[in-house]
Amino acid sequence: MSTAPRIRLGLIGDNIAASRSPELHRIAGTLCGLDVSYELLIPRALGTDFETLLRSCGVGSFRGVNITYPYKEKAAGMVDISDPLVRRVGAVNTVVFGDGDPAGHNTDHSGFIAAWRERFGDAPPGNVALIGAGGVGRAIAFALLALGASELRLVDLDAAKAARLAADLREASAGTAAAGWPNAATAARDADGIVNATQLGMTGYPGSPVARAVLGRQRWAFDAVYTPVETRFGTDALAAGLDLLSGYELYFHQGVQAFRIFTGTAPPDLALLRQRLQVGDGETG
Repeated sequence: MSTAPRIRLGLIGDNIAASRSPELHRIAGTLCGLDVSYELLIPRALGTDFETLLRSCGVGSFRGVNITYPYKEKAAGMVDISDPLVRRVGAVNTVVFGDGDPAGHNTDHSGFIAAWRERFGDAPPGNVALIGAGGVGRAIAFALLALGASELRLVDLDAAKAARLAADLREASAGTAAAGWPNAATAARDADGIVNATQLGMTGYPGSPVARAVLGRQRWAFDAVYTPVETRFGTDALAAGLDLLSGYELYFHQGVQAFRIFTGTAPPDLALLRQRLQVGDGETG
């Protein structure tokens, strides 16, 4: 029997049955000599609502939980956020429980920056059309701002939400060109990059936020969806000759950073973690 410390983690979200987050955290735990459990927590399947579920995790035996669609912005209003940048983002995907109030973090933001730099180095994003102004969209928008994007064109079915994000970006960086746009086709027409930060493409949400004809003039594309790894948006972007940064890279980097926040340590060999994830740990999730 293992004598390694037991660390209980989880993921709260809808439509997460196919998530590979349990696999990443269990393997990371093994590589660090920790006994990690990681549970999928779907509010409706548990007969509860998000707020009640998050509070119950906090008074239970959980060290922490990740938060995914569609609860990241709700989570931000229920936790203590010490980082001013994360407060600006207004979305939380990592919550740690302790003696005081739950602590909220956003590794979507830092994870995207790490994924971008690993793939593109110091190259600036340029003019970007970002589709989806929800929790992950906000995190990626502020990450693009940090990476030196020259313009952010924000598109959302809720035009007011895109306008609010644009205002928050302009306030965070004086002179930033950020605005809500009426539709993805117009925003992407002469953009350098295009981002899918919607749920379209996720398991249970088939489709793409843009028609295939919209893609081709851009240099790069990013799809925040990682379950499944191959999406219609990603496939269309590759076929159009764009340099695709897949959602898997965000999944990997945000997961490693969340694991460090939860446990205070990180796998010593990220290449080995990648290899073990490709092979699989014999469990589904």
